Amino acid sequence: MSLLNRRAVLKASGSLVVGFAWMPQSTFAASPRVVKPVTLDVVDSYLAIGPDGRITVYSGKVDLGTGVRTALTQIVADELDASLEQVTVIQGDTLLTPDQGPTFGSLSIQNGGAQLRRAAATARRALLEKAADKLKTDVSTLSISDGVVVGRGGGKIPFGRLVGGKTPLLKLDEHAPLKSPADFKLVGKSVPRLDIPGKVTGRFTFMQDFKVPGMLHGRIIMPAAMGATLLSYDESTISDIPGVVKVVRIENFLAVVARTEWSAIKAARQLSVKWSAWNGLPEQARIWEHVRSTKVLKDDVTSDTGDATSAFSAAPRKCSATYDFAIHTHGSIGPSCAVAEFKDGKLTCWTASQSTHNLRKQLASMLGLADENVRCVYVDGAGCYGRNAHEDAAGDAALLARTVGQPVRVQWMRADEHGWDPKGPPTLLDMRGGLDAGGKILAWESELYIPNGGAGFVALAGADHAGLSSLGQLSPGGVINDLAIPYTIPNVRTTAHRLESTPFKPSWIRSPGRMQNTFANESFFDELAAASGVDPLQLRLQYLHDPRGEEVLERLAALCDWRQRPKPDRGGEVVTGRGLAYVKYELVRTYVGVVAEVQVNTKSGEISAKRFWVAHDCGQIINPDGLRNQIEGNVVQTVSRVLKEEVTFDRSMVTSLNWATYPILTFPELPEVIIDLIDRPNEVPWGAGEPTAALVPAAIGNAVFDATGVRLRSVPFKAAKVKAAMEAA
Repeated sequence: MSLLNRRAVLKASGSLVVGFAWMPQSTFAASPRVVKPVTLDVVDSYLAIGPDGRITVYSGKVDLGTGVRTALTQIVADELDASLEQVTVIQGDTLLTPDQGPTFGSLSIQNGGAQLRRAAATARRALLEKAADKLKTDVSTLSISDGVVVGRGGGKIPFGRLVGGKTPLLKLDEHAPLKSPADFKLVGKSVPRLDIPGKVTGRFTFMQDFKVPGMLHGRIIMPAAMGATLLSYDESTISDIPGVVKVVRIENFLAVVARTEWSAIKAARQLSVKWSAWNGLPEQARIWEHVRSTKVLKDDVTSDTGDATSAFSAAPRKCSATYDFAIHTHGSIGPSCAVAEFKDGKLTCWTASQSTHNLRKQLASMLGLADENVRCVYVDGAGCYGRNAHEDAAGDAALLARTVGQPVRVQWMRADEHGWDPKGPPTLLDMRGGLDAGGKILAWESELYIPNGGAGFVALAGADHAGLSSLGQLSPGGVINDLAIPYTIPNVRTTAHRLESTPFKPSWIRSPGRMQNTFANESFFDELAAASGVDPLQLRLQYLHDPRGEEVLERLAALCDWRQRPKPDRGGEVVTGRGLAYVKYELVRTYVGVVAEVQVNTKSGEISAKRFWVAHDCGQIINPDGLRNQIEGNVVQTVSRVLKEEVTFDRSMVTSLNWATYPILTFPELPEVIIDLIDRPNEVPWGAGEPTAALVPAAIGNAVFDATGVRLRSVPFKAAKVKAAMEAA
């Protein structure tokens, strides 16, 4: 949202839904005088209605380019019987929005949207009661249309006339009646995304475009190796560059600040710097040996039914396989960026962080400030899908702004982004299955090797280099989710070995752990189907005792004509195959089935992902077109990760520092995506930002087996690796 628009939003929000007033100040002022609640238990934290009847929504969940802003607008507008045009959403501003948790895990609609809907329902009832009092009638005789309460006798009162004055806060009522799905006018409809016109016309403000008056430009000079120490630098080597304001050093943190961005870039490149040597990374060629040899802190048993070990030992037929998933970087198209201003002992930071409330705590810790003296304001970033380096750029900007006493913008360079953003950790899985003589599955065992920790605070790079605390932990994300399987097998044991360390600072990338674990599970299930001589779809249906899951698979089969699909011809230079994968995400939500169609060049090993069919059940659908966008994005991004992406490194640092060494999918390589959406308007809405992505690796791998008879168990499926596997078969 542009600077002027956000100012206008706040100036329009003179009184909240229960009527209390606050001092309208610029959203981008460093120290605004605002009196507004942000606790989770009052309606006023989520909603405001101005005198003109316009509704402002305050969402702690943010839109990372997935269309969440539009869906949240639909939810609130529909629950209040207002028009879309009456609603504006402010996101991720720690001064104005409640802390609804980070924007991750496909929880924005499922959790954040549910909170907003409940707030809107509470507000709707309060508005009707107040209108009934003014019109001297019973609530049951009133209705709402486009933000106007209408009585049967013709009396009308716009929202704006109902919210004036100062009254007590309105408590959120968990039992306020929700609108019946039969009465929805906006929810369930394909409303055009609100952000697209601005992006198409170039009027949209990304974080990388954001500016404040008096802003300087900073560039970070990263160490020559991951663990290197700064020995010295020679400031005279940049004396010829105009506009340099300051060289900032705090222990191993080194940066230049200049009046123009180009001067900052030139100075960062030209400054003579000496670093110590360091070679503490493992050999990439032996990465899986390194993972296996890393100390195990504890074991998490994620499922334990029957006696899998004994059943496997006694099984007359045994299958085993090991799957690995390479280290991935986020690869955000726009390098991370932030702007910070330190004034009167308080910090304001504009950031594309998907977790502004957590970042606030980290910046406060790093600078030794109270949390209330730090404000983080979300501005849309050009690329995210996980905890990339947006927070790190924010930390850098905060350090520089405090040092120079002026607002500072920091944008990382491409090599900084690829080299220093936190990584999706290397993932290793050992799979074992036992069959009886007739092919029935008797036992299933899996062992996962993954770093300890969850989705917590990832240490800020600048704080690390400066020797400051930023609450950092080992935080790879929810990496043990979906290790357990959705199939009913008599003897199952799934275990995660939680490792003490991992080569690079880990954080979550889209579908963390769920993608890697589902890749192994659904690939190995196909291996058992082949060993049993049973069709992969039929075997899944045989062991899946879940009506919604069965419906997804049956609709998927009809969508792609699975049962009548062409039998693959493995004799040509280019062969085609189809592969199937299924997930009930985290075993508690969002059912998805995927079939991939691929072509494999048997001479070169090149894989082309041509087509995907997706059957998707996430309960109630808010915006069908937006949901399709999400699913398509899941497929496209994950095809890139599966076929192309892999962090490379030597003993000192990352070596895949640009798009040539870390390639991503190009437009000519995009697959066709055919989708069947299963709408369940009377069910709760679940997330869609991740589940489809979890299935793409296994679906592609299973399709390659269908086409070639060769199993691929190591992501990415690069041509050389595929060719070697075919030659070894």
